Amino acid sequence: MIEDIWVDPSVVALRPDFAVLVMGVYGLRNGPTDDRSRAWLAEAADNAVTVEDPKVEAWREAYRTFGAKPQRTRPSVDALVRRMPLPEINLVVDAYNAISVRHGLPIGGEDLAHYEGVARLVRAEGDEPFEVVEKGEPAIDHPEIGEVIWRDDRGATCRRWNWRQCVRTRITEKTTDALFLLERLAPMSLEELSTAGDELAGLLNEITPGIRVESRLVSNG
Repeated sequence: MIEDIWVDPSVVALRPDFAVLVMGVYGLRNGPTDDRSRAWLAEAADNAVTVEDPKVEAWREAYRTFGAKPQRTRPSVDALVRRMPLPEINLVVDAYNAISVRHGLPIGGEDLAHYEGVARLVRAEGDEPFEVVEKGEPAIDHPEIGEVIWRDDRGATCRRWNWRQCVRTRITEKTTDALFLLERLAPMSLEELSTAGDELAGLLNEITPGIRVESRLVSNG
């Protein structure tokens, strides 16, 4: 699965410094937030980057390259560091949100059971279905033409690079196999990106000892 993930050259042209650490994690036993993951969130909040951190600003700059307004639709890490205390979602999401704010690193999590085909980061054509919930009801949205999106064979899985995930592939308490996308821009070093991946794997292994983890760096280098 992770060996086939790719980034379109049109996205690389926007930010040649972009790299993504993709992690496939298999055999998870997720569950509701507990005291352990609350401690992760609290510790991360105490050590979180600020909204002025250059790593966060880099993502606002990246959004502007394809016409998005980051003050209206914020990069995921920008939104998270403004939202303290961190939200309690479930064990796995709590784990990657904690890593995200500590490192100033957008992280996406996808339930592989609901994924169709290969993940790829592309510029949208505008007709990709994006499954959301509006006013409590399922609905279909679409990205703007040229917007940077993650997608699979069925449609867009995350809009505006890492702004908003679709309902279909989000990680729930029933998730057992997951894909994590740790997205890096300069000035974050590749060494810090690798460290963040190791930290995430460590927390996930605390949730479920014995998980199988595969990882691969996709970059322009």
